[in-house]
Amino acid sequence: MSDAEEGTTVTVTSKGQATIPKAYREKLSIETPGRVRFIETEAGEIVIRPVKRPSELRGALAAEADNETAATDLLREERKRERDALDEKHGLDEE
Repeated sequence: MSDAEEGTTVTVTSKGQATIPKAYREKLSIETPGRVRFIETEAGEIVIRPVKRPSELRGALAAEADNETAATDLLREERKRERDALDEKHGLDEE
């Protein structure tokens, strides 16, 4: 196995908590205290992504022209796609 495949081993506490090693926090720009998102890929791998603070997102999705979609609408569309993907993954049909 290569070093990248071996990774780093951390302990998970009885409360399900694990410490992200400093080298990874720095590489991913994860601030402390902060938040991360765990995403499962189609291959079954778990990816950790930092979640930006609301203050960092301020204005990032603001519509610059009348024909652009508002940030709220983009978020609603993203949430619907996420729900649909989970429903499909778990075999739930919309009724």
